[in-house]
Amino acid sequence: MNSTRRIVQYLFGLFIMTLGIAFSLKSNLGSTPISSIPYSMELIWGIEVGLATSIFNVLLVLTEPIILRRKFKKKHLLQIPVSIIFGFFTTVAVNLISFIPEPSNFLWALVMMVVSIFLVALGLFFYVPTNLVPLAGEGVVQSIAIVSKRLFPRIKVFFDSTMVISSFILSYVFLGVIGGSVGIGTIISAIFVGITLKYINKAYTYLTGNDVDLKKM
Repeated sequence: MNSTRRIVQYLFGLFIMTLGIAFSLKSNLGSTPISSIPYSMELIWGIEVGLATSIFNVLLVLTEPIILRRKFKKKHLLQIPVSIIFGFFTTVAVNLISFIPEPSNFLWALVMMVVSIFLVALGLFFYVPTNLVPLAGEGVVQSIAIVSKRLFPRIKVFFDSTMVISSFILSYVFLGVIGGSVGIGTIISAIFVGITLKYINKAYTYLTGNDVDLKKM
């Protein structure tokens, strides 16, 4: 895969992921784990979710030199512009589906969450194999995995759980409500995005005979 195609595929994957995030927010069943804290920032301080996404992800990148110390490389700073792009894509995606009415019942909300899970998984399917710049969340997880010498998947589960719990606490402390940005949709997303990604890859392999390496990032 040439460099131009990798970059286009990378950006396409990021944008599809943000469409998935937008559908999760529209469902009112809770945000995806990756957007739970930015969405809490919007609910608490009125910061637009795309801008909040950029701010939060940039802050995550700035923790990496502290975690990695001498192992930190300047190329890791490329995650900062990627964080800004990801936040911008989130704003665009939220506005793009703004014409869709709020769900009037649980079934319609659940359909939106299913769409969200599929889009996030599909975005990962395009984004991960390019092996370019990881999103800040994955960058922090990689940093912790390197320093702690623990497996990436185990750290990823811990990291996502920490974000969800932090969102829960923020909502309770500042809004006085249990939940806020976290709901049943957040839990469903955390469970099924990985499973959906696996089956998307299986379907692609069956149809094309090619296997996509989803372990590069």
